[in-house]
Amino acid sequence: MFSSMNLGFNAAGHSDDPENVKENYRRISAAIGIDPASIVISQQVHKTNIRVVEESDRGKGLYKPRDYKEIDGLVTNKPQVTLVTKYADCVPLYFVDTKKRAIGLSHAGWRGTVGKIGLKTVEAMKEHYNSNPGDIVAVIGPSICRDCYEIGRETAEEFRNAFSLTGDNNILHINNEGRILCDLWEANRCVLLEAGLSPENIHASNVCTSCNDNLLFSHRKTGGNRGSLAAFIMIK
Repeated sequence: MFSSMNLGFNAAGHSDDPENVKENYRRISAAIGIDPASIVISQQVHKTNIRVVEESDRGKGLYKPRDYKEIDGLVTNKPQVTLVTKYADCVPLYFVDTKKRAIGLSHAGWRGTVGKIGLKTVEAMKEHYNSNPGDIVAVIGPSICRDCYEIGRETAEEFRNAFSLTGDNNILHINNEGRILCDLWEANRCVLLEAGLSPENIHASNVCTSCNDNLLFSHRKTGGNRGSLAAFIMIK
């Protein structure tokens, strides 16, 4: 389950050797040209709380204890501070305000998507950095695709309520077997449009973690026996 580059200290309830995880962070940091001491890691619980990250937070979650909890989104305008969030099917949302030089990174599982954490991240950037949503570029990162993501009726009802869905929409689909499939990519695109981003500034990787479980960790594909991926973003 931790065969390659696990970035979670307690991934899916399984403990990896902390020194192995730290070494993985060091290797990735070297590959992408960042200082591992600059990393600040979220403390995710599938909520929509956003933390403003300062220079004094550098190292928290990796080399220093976190003094925050229940944080699924991070924003900063400080250079040389690397925001990190973790995944294994949920949606990474990256934000860059090219005018105000501010960034954000959010973890959107189905609860975070229904709670519109993407919108709340943009609102935090507006509040703290005076960001104009029209200047923000967003990326929907690798995560589970619609065809791999079956949900139950109660979860589908949460999406219908959050997105005011009728029978004709691009978020929920019924397959030939009568099962409900959910398009988290489309749902988060709708959230970002609601937040005021321009359609041309919203980009999706269209890479599915479940379809590519030979390369990426997938919670669904492995039944929870997996490590954790991570998303990184920094202002140089």
